[in-house]
Formats: sequence, C-alpha cells, structure tokens
Amino acid sequence: MVRDADPDLSRKPAGPPRSLPARLAELGAAANRWVRAPLPPPPAALRRGPLRRDAFDSRLRSPRLTSLLGLALAVAFAVCFLTGLISHLIQHPPAWFWWPSRPVGLYRVTQGLHVATGLASVPLLGAKLWSVYPRLFGWPPARTLVHAVERAGVAVLVAAALFQLFSGILNIARWYTPMPFFFTAGHYWSAWLAAGALMAHLGVKLPIVRRALARATPDRTRPGGLTRRGLLGAVGAAAGVITLATAGQTVAPLAPVALLAPRRPGTGPQGLPVNKTAAGAGVRDAAFDPGYRLTIAGPARTVSLDLAGLAALPQHTVVLPISCVEGWSSTGTWTGVRLRDLAALVGVDPEHAEAYVESLEARGRYRATTVPPPHVRDPYTLIALRLGGEVLHPDHGYPARLIAPNRPGVLQTKWVARITARSAS
Repeated sequence: MVRDADPDLSRKPAGPPRSLPARLAELGAAANRWVRAPLPPPPAALRRGPLRRDAFDSRLRSPRLTSLLGLALAVAFAVCFLTGLISHLIQHPPAWFWWPSRPVGLYRVTQGLHVATGLASVPLLGAKLWSVYPRLFGWPPARTLVHAVERAGVAVLVAAALFQLFSGILNIARWYTPMPFFFTAGHYWSAWLAAGALMAHLGVKLPIVRRALARATPDRTRPGGLTRRGLLGAVGAAAGVITLATAGQTVAPLAPVALLAPRRPGTGPQGLPVNKTAAGAGVRDAAFDPGYRLTIAGPARTVSLDLAGLAALPQHTVVLPISCVEGWSSTGTWTGVRLRDLAALVGVDPEHAEAYVESLEARGRYRATTVPPPHVRDPYTLIALRLGGEVLHPDHGYPARLIAPNRPGVLQTKWVARITARSAS
C-alpha cells in the first residue's frame, strides 16, 4: 500500500528570507501610504460662513506677499531669539557660559536690539496672520494625517509667537498681573517652542516660498485700492514708527520722539530711571540704620566696614550705563570702591576671584548675584557710594550698590549688605 505524499513536503521551496532593512523599508512604505491616504470628507452642510467657497475675496493676498512677510518675520524672530538667549544666559549662566566685561555697552546694544525687534514684529506678525487667515478655514480642514499634523504645527507656532509678543510687551510695561507665572521662565521656554515650530514650518514651506519669490505675480487690486506694494510699505512704516517711538529709551537722541517708551533717559532720581524703589523693596529703614555695616567675607578673614570706612578706601569714578531687560538704558557717573580692591582686602587674588553680592532685601529672585571673574577684576566694577557726584539716592541703592560693565540692570544689586569673595580657580 502506497501512502499519500505529505502535503507539507509537496510544497515548493520558499524563497530566501527577506533582510531586516527590506522589511523596514516595506513597513515604511506602508506607513507612508497610510498617513497620506485621504481622510473622509466632512459633511458638506458644515461648509457655511467663513468655510464657504470664496468667503475671502481680497485680491491683496498672494503666496508672494505671504512669503515676503514670512521672511521678514523670520529674520526679526531670529534676531530677537538670539539676543534674548544671550540675556537669559547672562542672568542664569550655565557652567560653560562666559560673558565679557568689555565693551561696557555691549548688553545695552543686544538687549535694546532684542526689544526693538520684538516690538517691530508686532505689525509684521499681524500682517502675516492676515495674509494667511483664509487658510484657517480651508476645506476640507485636514486632507490627510500629514496635513493635519502640519496644521497642528502651525497652530503651535502662532500660539507661541503671540505669547512671546504679548508677554514681552507686558514685561516692558512691568505689568505682571495678567501673567500668573514667572515671566523669565515662561518667556524663555516659549521662545524655544516658537523657534522649533518656526524651523519646522520653514522646512515644509521652503519650496513654496522659493517658487513664490522666483516669479512676480500681477497686482490684481481694484482701481484706486491699496496695492500689495502699498501694503508692504504700510507694514514696514508701522514697524519703523514703533521702533523710533521706543528706541529713545536707549538711544538718547531719539528720546524726544519716544512716545511709546515706558522709560526715558534722564528721568528719575539723580537723572536715572528706576524699576524698584527702596520703599517697594522694604529696605528703607535698614538702609538708613546708623548701625549699617558692609561685610566682606573671604576664606581667611572677614572685614566689616561702615560708610566712613568705605569712604576712606581709594575712590574711583567711572561712566557706565544701567541697561535693563525691559530695553531701556541710561548712563551715569558712579564713584566708589573697586570690587577687586575689596576682594584683595580679605585675601583673595582679584585676578581669579568671583564674588557673591547680597542685598539688604529680605527676599526676591534677584536680591543676590554672583559676579564672575571677568567683572571682579575689571577696574570699572565698583561698589558705588555716589552717583553724579552726590550720595546715592535711596532708590538707586543707598548706602552702597554694585555697578559693573556689560551686565543687566537686574544684576546690578542695590542696597548691598554682604560680599563673599572666593577664588574661582
């Protein structure tokens, strides 16, 4: 009796097994087809109001106009991001960061540029959003999963950009009530979010931008109406007016036209603006206490000096600006004791020293600051006792304050009570 052949043995030999790269490529192709497959269209009954066809009939909008506005906005945001990053690193320096003490007005330029480009971005962003506004109501709302992800990325970019501008304007005005968070942290992290979303958006839209800029489009505006060139000119003029009307808080010759500037050079006690007063800081009584002493501590010895003792030390006069994160700055003539001399007084080599300077303030994020070696050894860094030849006004830090070149005003500690000097090497 002959047995039937085993069905498994009767099959044709299988081909060679596919390699892992081939399998991954096949899976990738399948996933690509899946995410790019058309999504089910929404009901046509929903296409009403701004969703209806030809709901926006302005002839000013065009890919070229949107591309030009987008490039201008990208440049402004890039400058604003880089200068803002510098300011954040100065205030919260990581171990690898280094910031020089010279030129003395460098921070004045970078932070002034940061605020100026931020404010100039307001009309640019407004015009850019207007030019793409109809796409918010595109039909269908999402054609594929890839398109849906792209639109979500645009939403993140718009939200982060608006947050950056509005929070920055509130900070310039020192109006923190609408912000239930620490401005510096919120502004910093949202800047990274905006930068990342902007890079992704540029990567997606770059081919469209190149095609739009490569060919001129006819200006199909109504006779006598605003042209695209006129619109671009109006946006540029608005950005210029905003810049001129605020730059006077840093550039003294423009002060007469600085109508939008919250601070102006020459305004305030002893001719300099102030952000925080002695009364507001709660230090007025301590500052005028006859028992006031400035304590300078080193690893080997500690010295305590009253105002007469500080005045008996060699006095030096320097001309330095106060440059604040809000974008304003003003120059003053300061007289006092060099910080490097106080470090040497307690046995620390001033060429390799850093100093921790504390205020009479009992609390506050910036009641103390670390002065790095480049600034400690700089002869322009003072514990100032006088401003413009007069004893410091209480709101400028009486009885003694730190003034150092090329540092934000928030780090120029007022009402100094204690200095701890130590070797940085």
